[in-house]
Amino acid sequence: MSRQANRGTESKKMSSELFTLTYGALVTQLCKDYENDEDVNKQLDKMGYNIGVRLIEDFLARSNVGRCHDFRETADVIAKVAFKMYLGITPSITNWSPAGDEFSLILENNPLVDFVELPDNHSSLIYSNLLCGVLRGALEMIRKPRCTADT
Repeated sequence: MSRQANRGTESKKMSSELFTLTYGALVTQLCKDYENDEDVNKQLDKMGYNIGVRLIEDFLARSNVGRCHDFRETADVIAKVAFKMYLGITPSITNWSPAGDEFSLILENNPLVDFVELPDNHSSLIYSNLLCGVLRGALEMIRKPRCTADT
């Protein structure tokens, strides 16, 4: 039985490594297709947005979360449930604005940057900009906070 349990873990690790390598190939191709890093950053954000628009339905169906009561609870669910579910990490939530309508998610270990070495001529590339687009797309789709999870 422990062999089957290990297969699930190995499969998940294999999938995340495959995703990381595929993402790296995508960014490499975008760097070849576009003249400057700003255009690549825009494309990564646009792709992420389109993913986020579609991913929110999967997240809501699989996570069994209800409505959030406030934006802080929404941030908590994003960090503790969504990132854990899809990337296997839990970012820290910091830098809340005085109005409580902005915050920062800090990734201690970003799985997208495994196996990555950026050349010096791409110093303005925002390599993980896809994640920003995913968050923007998903949050735009729900408009009103939706969550109550046991975190």
